[in-house]
Amino acid sequence: MSDAAAMPFAQSVRSAVPSVLMPLRVRDLVLRFGEITVLDHLSLDLGPRGCTMIMGPNGAGKSLLLKLLHGLMQPTAGQIDWGGQGPTDVTARQALVFQKPVLLRRSVRANIEFVLKARCKRPGESAEFLEHVGLSHKADQPARLLSGGEAQRLSLARALATDPEVLFLDEPTASLDPASVLAIERIVSDARNRGVRIIFVTHDVGQARRMADDVVFMHRGKAAEHSRADDFFPDPQSSAARDFLNGRIVV
Repeated sequence: MSDAAAMPFAQSVRSAVPSVLMPLRVRDLVLRFGEITVLDHLSLDLGPRGCTMIMGPNGAGKSLLLKLLHGLMQPTAGQIDWGGQGPTDVTARQALVFQKPVLLRRSVRANIEFVLKARCKRPGESAEFLEHVGLSHKADQPARLLSGGEAQRLSLARALATDPEVLFLDEPTASLDPASVLAIERIVSDARNRGVRIIFVTHDVGQARRMADDVVFMHRGKAAEHSRADDFFPDPQSSAARDFLNGRIVV
């Protein structure tokens, strides 16, 4: 990725302003599929700034939690409060990037322009977003021809083009090569520094150490632990978190 990806860009992008949607308050959140409970009376409070890493073993409910917070799913019970509003009231002021990029079958540039038009912005701003993620030289290429890392950078550019107050990331660097991982991290860190609230699901302990301001550790559908990153990594309080960080299977 070019050095431009780490430099300031479009003035229309959120800049050093904390989200008015925050704080987030989650109370007794329950999600059931038939007789199976996947989120079990989960409660959580997140503040207005920074990057929260959500960690935990497979099946802990991390990705489902993101979808509930973003209003893509409805909980069985419990409350989600975004600064006094519900998830479906604030979805348009948030963005979600999945592990597998979902792109339009159009050019790289057209993928950005589609979002800008939908948000009543100038299509010409697409060049600035593409420069920011190091894809200017791919602007006229079909998006389907991008590599995995390039496609994820385009997904991030599209998300940022919506000027989100909150950016959800669901394992966006899984299966990417180390250089692509670091490129994605730089883009996300830049968004965080501009005031975008980041909520990031990852299994990558090294990534979490590099990026987290605070960590939510999920286990068996609950928030087993929530603490500052500086406290969590050297001294996790739950046995499940200790096992996870030490590379042991968590059950």
